[in-house]
Amino acid sequence: MNKEVSKGEGLETPGAREQLLQTASTIMREGDVVDISLSELSLRSGLNSALVKYYFGNKAGMLKALLDRDMENIVKSVDALLAKDDMTPEAKLRLHISKCIDTYFAYPYLNRLLMRLVRDSDEAEAKRIADQYLLPLHRAYHRFIGDGVKAGVFRPINPQLFYFTVTGAADRFFSARLVLKHCFDQDTLTEDLRDSYREHTVDFIMAGILAH
Repeated sequence: MNKEVSKGEGLETPGAREQLLQTASTIMREGDVVDISLSELSLRSGLNSALVKYYFGNKAGMLKALLDRDMENIVKSVDALLAKDDMTPEAKLRLHISKCIDTYFAYPYLNRLLMRLVRDSDEAEAKRIADQYLLPLHRAYHRFIGDGVKAGVFRPINPQLFYFTVTGAADRFFSARLVLKHCFDQDTLTEDLRDSYREHTVDFIMAGILAH
């Protein structure tokens, strides 16, 4: 399974790149980890693990590609939400927080993977990640909150701290399966649990930002 893959052989595997990323995502979600073994990846995907080198250069490159896949969707959804003129600031923020919960339910490893790659990458790559994903979200929170303050529905709060509040609330819950298992005898992230936590988190955070 680990023999070298020629360029031609790699090109003859339609959808292999996406399949490797999806399998890696599934492994990290199910195992509540931010790392994978190439042997497990090969076994679960049914693909030669040497394809990782062909498509991504190495395992670190694959993890960066996975981060790009997941974070690009978040940034695009935030940009689309900001562009909506037919929604109130409160409705936009409620929807955004809801989407955050859904995203971390689907990819509970996301924030830990982000922090790992920023920490382990060289200065140029860390800056790329920050410029491409973190700063756009920070600017979006400035807009979300600023528009709500101007409309008189939000009280003025620090957008930077608000980012950590939302991200922390989403990340902490869905990356704490050991707590669920040992304290509450539940180690499965069910859709019912996601829905309950989404409603709780949206109401809890909005209660802290609404002007009245």
